[in-house]
Amino acid sequence: MSAIEEALTDPLQSLGLDVEAVEVTPAGKRRILRVAVDKDGGITHEEVTEATREVNRVLDDSDVMGEQPYTLEVTSPGVDRPLTLPRHWRRNRSRLVKVTLNDGSAFTGRVKESDDESASLEVSGKRRDVAYKDVKKALVQIEFKRVDEGE
Repeated sequence: MSAIEEALTDPLQSLGLDVEAVEVTPAGKRRILRVAVDKDGGITHEEVTEATREVNRVLDDSDVMGEQPYTLEVTSPGVDRPLTLPRHWRRNRSRLVKVTLNDGSAFTGRVKESDDESASLEVSGKRRDVAYKDVKKALVQIEFKRVDEGE
């Protein structure tokens, strides 16, 4: 965990938000600090605004960003963010996910249930349990029209 993420975790958790990613990238003489936050049920625009205020307060009260100027961007995680933690699986219940296992095999299924150790997916009409420790990569698949939504 980076010093920035460490400084932001508790204050953002007090707002009910999880820090999903912290990224600092150079942009000329400045830097861009991107902080992705999320919570169960998704995050609203108002919550992003509140999180931005809290991140600004924390950074203003500390020297974690140093003296070099930066631009702050607070966002929600994109759909291309890999599922790496149990909460990511929980938050994507009923979504279609492409899973690549450590052995190189891959499949796509709909997340039905999840806990701290594994997830159950529906793959071609059958239940498939997968332990997170066996997952090399898992990505949510974009669906424009879900099969269970009808026509």
